[in-house]
Formats: sequence, C-alpha cells, structure tokens
Amino acid sequence: MRIEAETTSIPLRATDLSVALTGNLILKNINLAIEAGSTVALCGENGSGKSTLVRTAIGLNPVSAGKIEIFGAKTSDKTHAKALARVGYVPQRKTMSGTIPATALEVVRSGLLPAGRLRKKHSDKERSLNALQEVGLGETANKKFQFLSGGQQQRVLIARALVRQPEFLIMDEPLAGIDRQSAKSLADIINRAKQSGKTMLIVLHEHGYLAPLIDRTITLVSGQIASDTPTNQPQSSLMVEEK
Repeated sequence: MRIEAETTSIPLRATDLSVALTGNLILKNINLAIEAGSTVALCGENGSGKSTLVRTAIGLNPVSAGKIEIFGAKTSDKTHAKALARVGYVPQRKTMSGTIPATALEVVRSGLLPAGRLRKKHSDKERSLNALQEVGLGETANKKFQFLSGGQQQRVLIARALVRQPEFLIMDEPLAGIDRQSAKSLADIINRAKQSGKTMLIVLHEHGYLAPLIDRTITLVSGQIASDTPTNQPQSSLMVEEK
C-alpha cells in the first residue's frame, strides 16, 4: 500500500511515452516525473512537442506507446477522470480568444461544469467571482471575454482553472503575446499559487518574469528530453521594480 500511495501522490509521470499525431511521431520515449509542490518549466522551440505532452497528459491526445499518469491514473484508466478533477488546465489563449462569445464570469464558471453536468449550481457564481477577484479582474465579470486585452484574457483563463481549487496547475504558454505589465501580474498570480503549495507545469519559450519561481526546467528538442535541470533562484528577486 505504501508503494501505491507514493505512486498516486505524483501529479504527473511519463514512462517510455511516445505520441504520434496524423502519422507523425511527435514525442519519443519521454520519461519524467513531476513532484508534488514543485514548479516546473517545460521549454523548447515551436514544434518540439511541449503542447502535445501536456495535452496528452489530460487525455486530449492518444498515447501511442508507453504511458502517462495523472496522480497514478493512466489516460486509459476509469479513474483518470477523477484524477483530472484535481488538475486545473490553462490552454493557449490564442486557441480560445476569438471563439468565446461569453462574459469573463461565464468563462470562469464553465470551469466548474464537469462532463455530464449541464445545470449550474447557485454557488458556482460566487466561486467564479472570487476566482476573478483572485486574479485581479473582479470588475470584468460582465465584460465579453473576446473584447478583453490579451493579458486580461490570460488571467481569466487562469481564474477558470483556479476556480476548481486544483492541486496541480498546467499552463500552456501563459506568457505568449502579452505585455510586460500583464506578465508581471501573471508572475504575481503564479507566485501566490506556488506559496499555497500547488504543483505547476508551465509551458514556456523563455522564463521571463517567472524565472525566480521555477524549480526545474525540462527542455524538449524534436520530441525528446534534451535536458532536465534544477533552477534554484532566490524568490526575493521576483518583484524587483524596473527603473
């Protein structure tokens, strides 16, 4: 039982994982484990397989060989959906920004609708408003998501993930296409999540304002792990003001 407990406490583990999409092998023999409470950057050039890896973890891409587990549950397991309830996923903003004719509050509230439940609970609204306030966007609740700035949209998507109070937060390129002030705001949000003990896997092109928060950097090259290194930087340097 101790071995099983240790296995299910690992937020993400990939073992000899390979993923092929449309006949092309994207990921090749990936082996990694994300420890609870750590903040891990997943880096690499475009096409290196970063997004494929995180989308496979949450069951959006098929596994071709090997396995990938969320809290000990493989994507083929009946328990995978239950394990995913412990995960908050922030997709790439560019895939959603022009397709959501909803308010910021409605976008966040959608994060509380599990598969199969169409009715909203009365408590969902309050929880969603609290999540928006947590990312500093309480005043945007009734504004259309598609008309918000890029940085605001990104924070709404993070609120959508946080509203579920997940243990493990996966973010796919949260810094892409946003301005400096928005990036600093996101760093503040991620810092608070880190301090609360959340495990995080963040897809990045470069660390930027998140550098002081990253415990470990995994770099993919052509679908394989090229490096996996600790990055111990003092957190006191996070919010140094620029002159």
